[in-house]
This record gives sequence, C-alpha cells and structure tokens, in this order.
Amino acid sequence: MNHSDDGLNKQRVRSDLSSVSGGVRDRPEARSGAPAGTTAQSRSAVFAELGELLGDRAGDSRPLREHHGKDESYFPNALPDAVVFPESTEEVKAIVDICRRHRTPLIAFGAGTSLEGHVLAVKGGVCVDMTRMNRLLEVNAEDLDCTVQAGVTRKQLNEEIKHTGLFFPIDPGADATLGGMAATRASGTNAVRYGTMRENVLSLKVVLADGRVIRTSRRSRKSAAGYDLTRLFVGSEGTLGIITEVSVRLYPVPEAISAAVCSFRDIGGAVDTVIQTLQSGIPIARSEALCATTMRAINVHSKMNQRELPTLFLEFHGSAASVEEQARMVQEIAHEHGGLDFEWTARTEDRNRLWAARHNAYFACLQLRPGARAVSTDVCVPISRLTECMLATVADITAASMPVPMFGHVGDGNFHLVILVDPHHPADMDEAKALNNRLVERALAMGGTCTGEHGIGMGKIGSLRKEAGEAYAVMCELKQMFDPQSIMNPGKVVALP
Repeated sequence: MNHSDDGLNKQRVRSDLSSVSGGVRDRPEARSGAPAGTTAQSRSAVFAELGELLGDRAGDSRPLREHHGKDESYFPNALPDAVVFPESTEEVKAIVDICRRHRTPLIAFGAGTSLEGHVLAVKGGVCVDMTRMNRLLEVNAEDLDCTVQAGVTRKQLNEEIKHTGLFFPIDPGADATLGGMAATRASGTNAVRYGTMRENVLSLKVVLADGRVIRTSRRSRKSAAGYDLTRLFVGSEGTLGIITEVSVRLYPVPEAISAAVCSFRDIGGAVDTVIQTLQSGIPIARSEALCATTMRAINVHSKMNQRELPTLFLEFHGSAASVEEQARMVQEIAHEHGGLDFEWTARTEDRNRLWAARHNAYFACLQLRPGARAVSTDVCVPISRLTECMLATVADITAASMPVPMFGHVGDGNFHLVILVDPHHPADMDEAKALNNRLVERALAMGGTCTGEHGIGMGKIGSLRKEAGEAYAVMCELKQMFDPQSIMNPGKVVALP
C-alpha cells in the first residue's frame, strides 16, 4: 500500500477515497497508460465479436459492469467495458484471441472477494467471469486428487466429493473459486497442517496471452521434468494467463476432530502457546489468534459470548484418542503461558459455529465503525519472530486513532490488520498508509514478507519492490515475455510503463 511507489499519488488517493462509499468510478474514455487500441471504436468491435461468440453470455449493461468492477478492497470501483461468461477452455481461448487482436485488457474474475484490487478493471477491458466453468472434471480417489474447472468453489468441491471420504482443506474464508485461489496463492486457517495452494496444486491448464493453451504439469506427486511452470502461475494473479482448470490434492476426512478456545491476558501469551506447540511437534491442524477488539466484534456479529480478551481458536485432527491427547498437551502449554481457560469440544455444531465466526471476522470487524472501509494487510514472519512482531504492532494499534482489529493464522507466522478508515476523511488513509508501511518494514527486517496470502494486486506493488530487490526486475521481465501487450490484468503485481 505504498501509493507513491504504486503510481497513485496522494491527491488521487484522497479523491478516490471520497468516492469509495456509494460512488462508482467509471473508466474514462481514454485512460492514461491503457493498451493501444482501446478506443470507443475498438471496444465496440470487440464487443460485437464477443457477442457473436457467446450470445447473451456477453454483456455490457451498467449493473453488470458495476458488479464486476468492485471487490472487498478499499480501492475505488473500476468498471470493465464488458463482461463475458465462458463455459470451456476453448471459449476462453477464443475470448483471448479476440482481445489480443484488439489489444484489449482481460481480467479474470472469480468470487470477487480479493482485498488488494486484483479484479478491478483499472484500464477497462473485458472481465472474464469464470463462474460458469463450474464442473468437477475428474476425481481420482485412490490417488487423492481431482481436477476441476476454475469456477468451482471450495464448498462446492467438498460437497461433491464428500461421498468419497475425502476433502479439500484450503479455506480462505470466502467461498472462493479454485481458479481464483490458485491465482492468488490462497491460504487459510488449515495452512499449518495442510499447507497453502502452493503445496496443493498439482497442475493447471492456462490460456496464455498469445492464445496458446498449456498444461503446466502431470498429475504425479513429483516430477523433475523441466521448469516448474505450475508454481509460476500459482500466485500470478491473472497477469501471465487465465487459469481454466486446476488439479489439486485431496485428503482423507479425519476420523475425529476437536476444537478448543482459550483466552489470554495478552496476545504474546497466545502466540507463544502456538509456537511452543509447533516446536513440541504436536500436529495441530488450526491455530488462530484474535485480539480483544476482534473478539468484541465477533461476539456481536456471531452472537457469541466469549471473553473479550486475546484468544486462540484451535483445532486437532486424528483418531479419537490422538485428538484428545493433543488437546490436553496444548492445554498444559497454554496454562504455562497464562491461558485463563481452555474449553474444547468434539461436537460438530460447536466446531462449525466457532469457525464460521472466525471466517466472518473480517465482516464483523467492519461493524466496529459503521460506514468505514477496511485497509487490510497481512504480513508473515518466521514463527520465532512472530511474538516480537505482533507485540510491536500492538503498540502501533494502541496509538492509532481508528479501530484496528488484529487476527491471524499464527501457526504459520501470518497475521492481519483490518485498519478501519473513514472514506470521507483523507487523514485516515494517510494514517493507515503509515501504519501499514511500518508493519511491512518490520516484517521485512525480520526475514518476513509483505503478504502471506492476500497477494499484491495494486495495493502492495511498492512493498513487493522493496521485498524482492533485483528479483522484482526479473518479475517484470517475465511479465513482458508472457504478455508483451500487457493485456492480462494490467496494473497488478508489477508496474510496467
């Protein structure tokens, strides 16, 4: 969110923020820096060809464009010129071919839940809504994997495979599409046990900017064949190509699952409990730390009655005996670090209620300041530095003039701030920017990263440049090689001329 580095000067940020609540900013007829050829005449020609290809699955009505020109970020809405709904890889290829000939930007769209402006059509163009590509293509239960179209959501996948006794564990909170989750290298509450999309994507089918369709790898669990293109596209945020199919790992549903809640006087005790748990080799599945402000928001939003203190939400997977043993071992560790209580349950309804509250924490926190927009940030540091990083951040939060809830997946060193800014007060954005800059600098100094799971989008291009150093120039070169016309989600991840 270093806007000076991202090409968004302070004056533009202020004018943009004044229109965030309620106002929709449409794309000017000729936006500076837009790919050549994006004139009114060429847009009309593009839409005519798209209409011929897709019929009523191509639209340019104002409500449709408004829906696809916003996400959950604090950035002002930026509308595409048209929206299309492909149903196959072949149709995506045809769409890319049309847009390539007219040098028209393409923005892949899934559930629209991104937090860094990933899906905003900042240079206009065509929004490619993948939600009709929602078929489960192949389930290989014996191999513990499956292949889906990019528009399949994580909840849909788990519902369709539940009869196999398997499940897909990556849960970023929102019911996101797997294509979007792969594109943003998504993570979630289960990452400490099952990893992120980086570890769980086996292969991708991708349509490149020049219209070629590639499969990045085979289904085998390992390969030493050539460059690892799968990892290149996982996290590329639609800037190198459009993902149309995803092959992912599946896991057996655990025999038993238990969940626990424990409150602490300070966030340090909560984080130290998780770190010692991991260092002791206890195979915890989920470990979420939430600050007192977040707990207050959750109690109101989810109608819970938890202590409004720093709190751990925990989950254990395994046999009935092992999850009980894990819970008791962590209970002892928690008490050593000042845990005030330790309540655990194996009841499915209690567990579901607990994790539903955690997944809704972002929306619960928005209610702490009605009318506010959230500047959300998510650094990640080595777990040995996590307590230090979070305690230093608590000092910043305490001095802030607005509510700043903090929570995160502390088992992998990742935590979030939800900085609640008033869109009508430019000073709020300046303060949020300064707070975030200090957080990112702190994380980088500790060997961490500017984003653990939200991605770069538009909001963290400057931070990525600081983090990557000379590797940032290599990223720019990769972008130019794969997408020389800069039509694939331009203005995201790297800033090209």
